[in-house]
This record gives sequence, structure tokens and C-alpha cells, in this order.
Amino acid sequence: MANLSRREFVALDISGNSYMSWILDAKIHLNAMGLEDTIKDKNEASNQNRAKAMIFLRHHLDENLKMEYLTVKNPLTLWNDLKDRYDHLKLVILPQARFDWLHLRFQDFKSVKAYNSTMFKIISQLKLCGENITDLDMLEKTFSTFPASSMLLQQQYREMKFKKYSDLISHLLVAEQHNELLMKNHESRPTGTAPFPEVNEANFRHSRRGRGRGPSRGHGRGRGRDFNHDSRFAPYNTLDHQQCKRKDEKHEVVQKKNSENNCFRCGGKGHWSRTCRTPKHLVELYQASLKRAEKDAEANFISEDNVEPMHLDVADFFEFPEGKIDHLIGDGSVLT
Repeated sequence: MANLSRREFVALDISGNSYMSWILDAKIHLNAMGLEDTIKDKNEASNQNRAKAMIFLRHHLDENLKMEYLTVKNPLTLWNDLKDRYDHLKLVILPQARFDWLHLRFQDFKSVKAYNSTMFKIISQLKLCGENITDLDMLEKTFSTFPASSMLLQQQYREMKFKKYSDLISHLLVAEQHNELLMKNHESRPTGTAPFPEVNEANFRHSRRGRGRGPSRGHGRGRGRDFNHDSRFAPYNTLDHQQCKRKDEKHEVVQKKNSENNCFRCGGKGHWSRTCRTPKHLVELYQASLKRAEKDAEANFISEDNVEPMHLDVADFFEFPEGKIDHLIGDGSVLT
């Protein structure tokens, strides 16, 4: 006997909603174990086989349902009791299955796979209820429910004269996969545009080192005016590029700082005295001009000791000269 701790299929619950699938699974497993005769009328199965079949059936019942059949010891009796209790569900499932089949349309599904799955689910319910659906019925259902925009495609499939529904679905699935691939290739880039060129690390280094000196930088270091052309394709996240970028920034800072100071040797700007390359005779002329400027400043310097003191009188603070002050006082023009 198989391990009873593990169920072979879903147990039948007390509501009986899964009875249609449960009874099919139970028949299949009993046949596989050689116990199919135990559920047939007027069988002559041994007591041992009946006990095995009873254990198997009870193991696949819900606990609440199992309690209702504690006194039943014959598998045929249990089988018939469950059939009388739940077999009427066919009358409930059949109308719904017929309704679903009637309103099934291929155009209502976004994929062939979803349509095919729903198709087989409805057919299984119809067959469990005794309805027979043939391949011709399935083919006609599919052809007659094609989208109106695919009318020409539907006629082409009809002319292929399929005999099996599975052959039609295989062609539809392959066509669907090809269409999806075509749409992906179409949406990858706009129509009429060229693909982006492939840029790798080797090409980036070659573009850096293969340029000549150009006027774009004072110390080009191998870079021309076309350096970093089409930079949107270059791998900016490489280590070499980052190091080169930091070195260029440092060089620009030094150049800017040097441009603000004068050289002590020649008086020029943009370099230090220790790196000055001005010819010697020009340096001597510059140094001599500095010395002459210093001597002229000393000659024009006036010491405070040589300045004569200024003598101020009271008359210096009046608006009129000395002779006119007395005349104005005599005339009475000025009041004291």
C-alpha cells in the first residue's frame, strides 16, 4: 500500500464543489492499483482488496465528510453514496459549461495560449457532464470567432484544411511568437535610423593616444582639437579616463595660478622664475631697469628736515587785503 501520509490528489470537501474532478482522479488511481473491481456492482473482489480500496477512498475525503461515513466499510457502498449525494452537480455545471462554450470567442483573448487554456477547461466540463465536443467543433469555433481585422488571415487558415484542432493551435502559436519578435525589433529603434556603433575600451584608448598636438590646450600631451569627439559614445566610467580628467583639472588650476603672478627673473606672467626661458640679455635689461627705478625713487625722495616752516599772520585769514579793511571800517560798511 502506498504511503497514506501523502495524498495523490485533492481531497473531496463536504461542499462537493470538486466532486467532478475527484471522481475522475479516484477512478484512475484505483485502476492503477488494480482495485477498479471494488467499485463495480456485483463484484467478487477479495476482502483484502476491498479494505485497500476503502482506505484509499477515505484518505482522500475531507475530515468532516469522513466522519459522516464512519460506519461504511464497503468501498462500493461509499462510492454509490457519494454519487447519489453529489452527482446532481452535473445538472448545475452543464448549463454553465454550455453558456461558456456558446460565448467563447477567439477575438476576446490577448494571446493564443490564454484562448487555448480556456477552450480545454470548458470542454473538460462538458465531457464530464456527458457532452461530446469534436475537433471539427473546436476548429469551427475558432474560425468563426476570429477578429474582423484578420478576415483574410482566417480564410487562409481555412484553406489549409486542418483536421485536428491541435494543428491549428500550433500554427497560431508559432505565428504569434514571430509577430512578437517582429514588434520587438521594430520598437528597438525608429524606422530608417542606423544602429549605434559599438564602442569598447580599446577604441576609446586609441582615440585618446592617436591624436596630435592641437591648439585647444597649451600643453596638449597628444590631444588635438578633435579630442573627445562624439563623447556620448565613450565609456566615461573607465579608470583611465577618470585619472586623465583629474590630471587635466590639476594642470588647469596650476596654469590659472601662474597667470596671476609675475616672474621675478624677467617680469613675465604664466611661469615661475625657476622655469623661465627668457634670453639672458633680456633678463639683464629687465634687472637694470629695476635698479634705475630704485635710484630715481631715492633721488626724488624729500626729507622732512629740508622743509621750511610756514609763518601765518592774522591777515591771511581775512577775505580782503590789509589796505581795504581800514577803508571799509571808516565808511561804516563793516560793523564791529
